[in-house]
Amino acid sequence: MNALQLLMTEPSHTAASPWPSLAYEPWQPTCTTLHLWLQVAGKVRLALTPWVNHSWHATFYVTPRGLTSSPIPYGRCSFELDFDFLNHELRIPTSEGNQRQIPLAPQTVADFHRKLLEALEDLGLNVQIHGLPSEVPDPIPFADDTAHRDYDPVAARRYWQVLVQVDRVFKHFRTGYLGKASPVHLFWGALDLAVTRFSGRRAPLHPGGVPGLPDEVTREAYSHEVSSAGFWPGSGIGYPAFYSYAYPEPAGFRDAAVEPKEALYDAAMGEFLLPYETVRTARDPEAMLLKFLQSTYEAAADGGGWERAELEGPLGQPGVPRKI
Repeated sequence: MNALQLLMTEPSHTAASPWPSLAYEPWQPTCTTLHLWLQVAGKVRLALTPWVNHSWHATFYVTPRGLTSSPIPYGRCSFELDFDFLNHELRIPTSEGNQRQIPLAPQTVADFHRKLLEALEDLGLNVQIHGLPSEVPDPIPFADDTAHRDYDPVAARRYWQVLVQVDRVFKHFRTGYLGKASPVHLFWGALDLAVTRFSGRRAPLHPGGVPGLPDEVTREAYSHEVSSAGFWPGSGIGYPAFYSYAYPEPAGFRDAAVEPKEALYDAAMGEFLLPYETVRTARDPEAMLLKFLQSTYEAAADGGGWERAELEGPLGQPGVPRKI
């Protein structure tokens, strides 16, 4: 049975466990290729969208079918880049009613890069992008990358299914904060789905030095105090995991007693890490993940002296207005 046949027979999830397995080693080749494809698409959005604080203008968002750029402005028109992991295609619809598709199938990064720019040009969208990947070791220019070409549709679909669950829980967590908070969005540089809370105070100037990222971008991203949490699918650390960190890191943060007990502080990364496998195999994955998000946030907020009484509220409920 080939991958496409397996995809047609594999259920999207079971009623008992909608959190699928995502062992990194089997899907690492697909993860690497998909990451680079998303970077190509992300740089299209980056090239055309006016800058929003903390690079929020460049991100992607989880959809019921995959990932989307949301509308990208082009003159008086707009278009989207929609990755569909059910039909395995990249769709490019425009506000003028036109559309192009690029199949998501084994192909080199160079071929994907060429096809995307040709499809945009065919739609009358002439875009010049920065041609080098960001935040990856030993980057190869997109136009020259014939080394990365793997795409397993089953693995890509499973990754999206994980994102659907993580996006849902992150959005629920976000409802409990009245202060400034980011959308739940995917940063294609490090391929992490993230949500960030802000204290409202300015932060010390970030030292920069993030590989593959200009210092001016890093410093603008961390211009204010944050408690940030997210999900990595495995790239960079070798296994899928949730993370949480604070900038600037307050005294005592790394020694805080956070939940669950499996969450550990990684001194090299300066972050708490919780393996995805621990969450997905828990009796109540959503409850465990919410505990991790809340307890690491509390460690950051308490250590940093945030005005928690002014910034927090109960988690939101459908159809129930927040009480004043």
